[in-house]
Amino acid sequence: MGEFTATFPRDRHYATNHMWAAETSPARFRFGLTGYAVRLLQDVYFLDWIVDVPAVIVARAHIGSIESKKAESDLYAPLGGKVVAINDVVMADPSLINADPYGDGWMIEIESSASERLLDPDGYAAHLIQAWDVAQRTIKGQANT
Repeated sequence: MGEFTATFPRDRHYATNHMWAAETSPARFRFGLTGYAVRLLQDVYFLDWIVDVPAVIVARAHIGSIESKKAESDLYAPLGGKVVAINDVVMADPSLINADPYGDGWMIEIESSASERLLDPDGYAAHLIQAWDVAQRTIKGQANT
């Protein structure tokens, strides 16, 4: 966005909190941060979960936090369901999120029947445009226009 083009895999779904979702088996989704989110955060170096396997979570619940060169941010559940896996390799080395956000940098798996909350790639692209427009208005002090 801005001077950069947002590119992302078209074989996945996306959440409005800038997480991608890949269905690993029926109603089981692997989530990670999109390249867009990683670019905004810059150099992720710490990841912490406040949920464990097999926690039951609701959509938008606070589930952890992530720290980077640019910011510390809370992580929220992209879907309600049951946490079935946490990527221990990324917990040990969060820099994998920077190096391979759509592969080895995945973070969490959730079993959920609420996949209708996820966006297809075109819906996510539209969301990025809308979110960028809002961000630009906020930066310029015009959030309510």
